[in-house]
Formats: sequence, C-alpha cells, structure tokens
Amino acid sequence: MTPRSGLSRGAVLIGIIVLAALVVGLLFTLDMGGDGGDEQLPGDEGVTLKIITRHPTTIWTLARQNFLASDLAREYGITDLKFIGPNPTLWLDTIEREGDIDVAWGGGPTIFDLLLREDLLAPLEEESTLEVLEEIPDELGGSPLKRVVDGDVYWVAAAISSFGFIVNSHVIQQYDLPPPERWEDLGGLDFAKLLPKPMVAYARPTTSTSHTRIYQIILQKFGWEQGWVVITRMAANGRPFDGSVEALSAVEAGEVAVSIGIDFYGYTAQLEYPGLYYVLPFNESIINGDPIAVLKTSRNKAAAEAFIRWVLSVEGQKIWLDERINRMPVRPDVFQTPEGMERPDLYKSYNDTVNNLGIPFNDTLALMTEFAMRYYFDAVLADVHADLVKAWKAIVDAYLEGRITEEEFNYWVYELGKPLTWEEDGVEYTFTLEFAMSINDLLRTDPEAVSKYSRIWRDAARERYLYIYNALQG
Repeated sequence: MTPRSGLSRGAVLIGIIVLAALVVGLLFTLDMGGDGGDEQLPGDEGVTLKIITRHPTTIWTLARQNFLASDLAREYGITDLKFIGPNPTLWLDTIEREGDIDVAWGGGPTIFDLLLREDLLAPLEEESTLEVLEEIPDELGGSPLKRVVDGDVYWVAAAISSFGFIVNSHVIQQYDLPPPERWEDLGGLDFAKLLPKPMVAYARPTTSTSHTRIYQIILQKFGWEQGWVVITRMAANGRPFDGSVEALSAVEAGEVAVSIGIDFYGYTAQLEYPGLYYVLPFNESIINGDPIAVLKTSRNKAAAEAFIRWVLSVEGQKIWLDERINRMPVRPDVFQTPEGMERPDLYKSYNDTVNNLGIPFNDTLALMTEFAMRYYFDAVLADVHADLVKAWKAIVDAYLEGRITEEEFNYWVYELGKPLTWEEDGVEYTFTLEFAMSINDLLRTDPEAVSKYSRIWRDAARERYLYIYNALQG
C-alpha cells in the first residue's frame, strides 16, 4: 500500500508543476499582446458590447435579437449586447465612470459633437467599415450625415429624422380649433382661449434630446430673442412633462390637442391611434442624422465597428421598418427590399422629409448653447409654469376683452417671452445668445453653478410674470 501511495503523491506533484507551467505560459502569451492586450478576448463566454443610447428598449430588443443572429456577430465572437440609457445630461459622467463602453448610438448630433469635443470618440478605421461608409451620403437636405475631422469619420448617421408635432384631431374638433401647421400656431390665441386648460404637451429639455432639438430649431429659425417669444407662448399654452414619451402619451390620451415630437413618435401614433397624425412644419424644421460611433473607452474596437457595419447594412437598417419603431433609415435602398415594400407609408414620409425645405441649422451653435438653453428653459418655462400661464392669460384676456390694442398685445407678448434680465453683485445681465455661450461649459461641468443660475432665473421669471399679471388683470 505504501509504494502505491507514494506514486500517487508524485503524480499529483507532477500535475501541479505542469499546470503552473501552463498558467505561466498563458500569462506570457497575453503579455506579449502589445497594444492589443486591453482587447476583451472572446473566450468561452464571448464578447459583450456595451452600448450607451437614447433609443427606447424596443430598439434594444430588436437590435440584440437580429444582430446576435448575424454572421458578423459570430465572426467577432459577440454573444451579447448590453444597453444603458442614462439622461442625456449624464452621458459624459456615465462614459467616464463606466470606463469600458464600446458604442454610442442615438441621441442626435449635438451630444455626439460634445463627445467628440471631449475626445471620447474614436475614428472609424476598419477597411470594411470605410467601404460601408462610402454607401452613406455625406449630407442630406443640407444636414450632415457624417462628422469628418482631418479626413477621419468620427460618427455616422444610422437613421434620419424630422421634428414637428403630433395632433389629436378628436380634441381639435371637440374644441373647434383650427388644425395647427406651424410652430407659431402652438402659441396662438385659439389655444390660449381655453386656458387654464393646456393644449400643448412638451418635455423639459433636460430629459429629452428630441425636444431639445425642437427648441434649438425654433431658436435658429426665428432668432434668439424672437425664438424665446415663440417658445414661451407655446409653453404657456401647454404643460411641461418629464419626458418625450410622457408628452406623447398626453396627446394619445386626449389630454391635450398637440404634442411636439420627433417624427417616428408621430408615425407610430398614426398607426396605433386613429385620429392622430404627424405634422412636419414646412420650412420650419430640419433633417436630422441620428449618429452611431465607437467610443475611445472601447476594449473591443474591432467588434464595435462590426456592430456599426451591421447597423448601417441593409439588414440592420430593416429594424427601423418595424411598426413598433417606424424610423426612417439612412439608406433609401432598404425600401426596395421585400420588407421595405411593405411600408409605402414610411417611404412616403421619407420622401416628404427629404423634399421639405429645411432651415439652415448650425450644429456648432447648438452645441455652444445647449446646456445654458436647457437649464434656462427648465427654470423659466417649467419650474414656474403656473405663474407663466397666469401672466399669459392676463395678456390674452385683456386683448380679447378689448382692454388693450393689438399693438399693446404684441408689446406684452414680447415682454413675456424676451430673454430675462437680472442683477448680480451690482451688475446687470441679460440672457443673450452671447451670455448663454459664455456660461455653457460652466453649466455643463459645475452643479453649483446650475443651482445658482436656476434660482436666479426662477426668481427673475416669477417677478416678471407677477408684474405682467398685476399690470393687466381685469
């Protein structure tokens, strides 16, 4: 028995030595990987791509299901997609905190240009990716579909969108209202006559990138000062919601007559709710390329680019055609597929959007004022909304009752919506375009500054609204 036991112990010892040698060899092999040492290796569990996105969960589900069944996913050992969808104001913090997010997808050009400015986007470099990029036009209707710096493409549009509003024809008929056709109509007297009942749903810009884009469009269409007047009247005729989905739900339920929104919300509402329809304001909107990009934090850059190639492929673009999504693909040839031919309604919307006369839009200017605009809007038009409605109703009532002339009405309307002026440390400031640009980065990075200016703007707005109300009440 003793010799047999000794042999067993020796075999165990030899096994331990062999195992140790294998481990050392494996570690040496991994260490020799050079720059590729940070890449996540497929292994038995495969590669999981992490994607930060503003897309809804329906898109997450379809993308995961269809992509993971693709040859590209198998080729690159990608076995799962992990989606995260933080508030747009938290994207930078989320990317830096997570440290390993691979892809950014959806949310509009402004947020992607911010990521580029913060040196968080990696150029698309794979030869097969560049070949696919050649199939995507550089611009459409005057709007860029790629962001190119020094010859390198940092983001590319995966879909296109327009911005307008969704109308509930039942509510319009119930209150005998003229169907709205332009942004100005949402702030019109016809809606104002029904106050304090709100007729327009809109989201706080701090919670919705699509509604943020609409406010930027209005500000660039009408100019900074007059743009705020148009937005203020619309806000006074309506009610702020905590997100674009909540605003859409309000018009679907008949709580309001109109909700501003991105086009595919409108197309979906048209299919699901008879009597609802989407309006693209003629010569008052833009074509928006909705980007996708690789982040510098990616540990799987080749796999991340493979996912982007799939999203831009004809097969990947088909997910936009699903009746639960109803987005317009960036590739019109998708409409020539059997699936595309089943969506003549979406193809018509695509052509209507491409042929609509859009406004000149400056993405750089939008980026330079985005955070200032968002926090100002929240403080002045959402946080003290009841005071705003009270002042606007006083103006409307005075005009309709003949107590003020049309000229005086226009004066008070401008006073209601023009950018605020306030005093700080003995110095007078006004929320001009130049001032918004000067504090934009501060508000992006400093929560204390956000609290300070939000308080200042709320107080100044409340004071203005109270003054107008007292001056005009019957």
